[in-house]
Amino acid sequence: MKTFSKTIMMPLVLVLFFSLNSCGENKKKANEDNQEESKEMKEASTTSANNELSEKEKEDGWKLLFDGESTDGWRGYGKDDFPDRGWVVENGTLKLNGSGAGEAGGAGDIIYDGQFKDFELSLEWKISEGGNSGILYLAQEIEGQPIWKSAPEMQILDNEKHPDAKLGKDGNRKAGSLYDLIPADPQNAKPAGEWNTVSIMVYRGTVVHSMNGENVVEYHLWTDDWKNMIAESKFAGWEDFINAGGEDHKGYIGLQDHGDDVWFRNIKIKEL
Repeated sequence: MKTFSKTIMMPLVLVLFFSLNSCGENKKKANEDNQEESKEMKEASTTSANNELSEKEKEDGWKLLFDGESTDGWRGYGKDDFPDRGWVVENGTLKLNGSGAGEAGGAGDIIYDGQFKDFELSLEWKISEGGNSGILYLAQEIEGQPIWKSAPEMQILDNEKHPDAKLGKDGNRKAGSLYDLIPADPQNAKPAGEWNTVSIMVYRGTVVHSMNGENVVEYHLWTDDWKNMIAESKFAGWEDFINAGGEDHKGYIGLQDHGDDVWFRNIKIKEL
C-alpha cells in the first residue's frame, strides 16, 4: 500500500509542479505585456503632447515657436522665405536633412522672424550619428555675414563620434557648451538619436545654458570678463560677436545647418 501510494503521488506532484510553473510563466508574460502596453501608451501620450503649451505655460507667458505642422514664423537667415530644400516638417519635428557637406552647399541656417532681448528659450533636440548643429541667439542679421559671426551658440553634437568633441579646449565644443568658449559642466548630453531637453536663459546680460535638467554653463555678456575671454579665442576682434545683441541687446534665435541630420521640437519662448 505504501509503495502504491508513492507510485500514484509522484505523477500527481509532477503535474501540479508543471501546472503551477506554467501559470507563473503565463502571469509573468502577462505582466511583461501589460508593461509594454503601458510604455507604448505613455510614449503615445507624450508624443501627442508635443508642440503644445499647457494652460499653466500660457498663463506664465510662454509662446510656441513651432506648432509641429508648419514652418510658420521661420525663414532662412538673410532671406525673406523659408528654404525650399533641406529643412522639413516631419512627424511633429522641425528637421534638417543634412547635405553631408558641413556648412557648405546646404539649405542654410534658419531664424525665427522676431527679435528677443530678455528671455528663456526651451526646446528639445536630437542629432544624427556623428552629427553637428547649434542653437544661436541674440543674432544680428548682417548682409554678407554668416549668423555665427554675431551670435553666441549653444553647441549640438554627437560627442562620441564627431571630431569637434576632441577639439577646442577642455571640451568647449561638446554638446551644451558655449561653442569654443565655455565647456558644459556637467557634460550630460544623451547619445546620438536620443532627445535632449535644453534651455537658454538671457537676462540683462546673464546667460545660462541648461541641459537635461541641469545648469551647465553660466556667463555674463558685455563685461570685461566676456571681452577678455573673446580676446583669447577664435572670435578675437569680431566686434559684432563681442557686442552680441547689438545696441539694443536683442536679436534672432537661429538653428544651424552644419550639414548633418538634426531634429527639433517643443520650441517655445518666454520673454522676461
